[in-house]
Amino acid sequence: MNQPSFKELLSPQVLAMPPSGIRKFFDYTSGMKDVISLGVGEPDFVTPQIVRDACNVALEKGRTSYTSNSGIPELREAIAEYFHTQFEVAYEPSNEVLVTVGSSEALDLAFRALITEGDEILIPEPCYISYSPIVYLSGGKPVAVETCAHDQFKLTAEALREKLTSRSKVVVLCYPNNPTGAIMTYDDWLPIAKLVEERNLIVISDEIYAELTYSGDKHVSFASLPGMKDRTLLISGFSKAFAMTGWRVGYACGHRELISAMLKIHQYTVMCAPNISQVAALASLQVGMEEKDLMIASYNQRRRAFVHGLRQIGLPCHEPLGSFYAFPSIAHTGLSSERFAQRLLQEAKVVTVPGLVFGSVGEGFIRCSYASSQVQLDEALDRIQDFLNHHL
Repeated sequence: MNQPSFKELLSPQVLAMPPSGIRKFFDYTSGMKDVISLGVGEPDFVTPQIVRDACNVALEKGRTSYTSNSGIPELREAIAEYFHTQFEVAYEPSNEVLVTVGSSEALDLAFRALITEGDEILIPEPCYISYSPIVYLSGGKPVAVETCAHDQFKLTAEALREKLTSRSKVVVLCYPNNPTGAIMTYDDWLPIAKLVEERNLIVISDEIYAELTYSGDKHVSFASLPGMKDRTLLISGFSKAFAMTGWRVGYACGHRELISAMLKIHQYTVMCAPNISQVAALASLQVGMEEKDLMIASYNQRRRAFVHGLRQIGLPCHEPLGSFYAFPSIAHTGLSSERFAQRLLQEAKVVTVPGLVFGSVGEGFIRCSYASSQVQLDEALDRIQDFLNHHL
């Protein structure tokens, strides 16, 4: 019997895509003992007990059915209220809020709803590794817009303008930023907003780290700028700030016509986010805010100590004012970011992520997550220092 040749049967687009650069480093750790991971973008906290208790009650009551495709009404109302009170953006829960299976599904739906074959999607780099592959799979053309360490990795209107063409359609924003920890202020956003309006662009604003800012000022949502709400699809979720990665609940907020288009795709692909996960998300907004704030305060303590430690051992690092990542430079070692991360893992058993996987401008840096215990962070710094002293 002839066996199928899947190289001929599989999509050329999928075959051409490289595997996740982050996942590759986790594969390297298979079978290794005593490894400290600074690579996972995941809180080390367990979902707060008060939220888990609410889910236990809901399960006892039989909350195991499908929900509305858009998400349970109470959750959509709570999300709208949360963004109104916390970030000064008002959405209508009935037709401007869509609950998704994590923020990743919201991104996928957004790109598929917006992209026509050949559209150019502008993506500031370094950036979350999934943006370009999803754009590519949706028929669009990812266009990198470089940000620089000397600008604290902020996006500038000048850099964005240089990459605009007649095919430019969407700008993807991710601030607070993964992997750099950069944030944008109201004044930083104003020239970007002016350019967006000038060139009739749509913005997808990934604000999954909105709560994780440490400058003393609240996160400024791009949608809150004058004239930007209807041009902006705001995407976020509960994974990071609420320690709910495994529950897979995200959401998209935006113009009702765009949300309606995304809902069509959502209906035919996943139908709805899990009922019990939506219950957990609702409980987080209703009774979990104090726990959230305690977790964020802990990240801030770790951030200060870890960044200071990186600088002390000779790894220059700009001040990350958001998310839970540091992005130190390893350029002076003479190693590529991938080779540095490989050797650090093999010789010191510390997992980091090469900056190159976040875009070419990330070369010369590594990403380190400080969402680990202080004990592990201190041990990781000792191991990195020993590696630098004795192996380079």
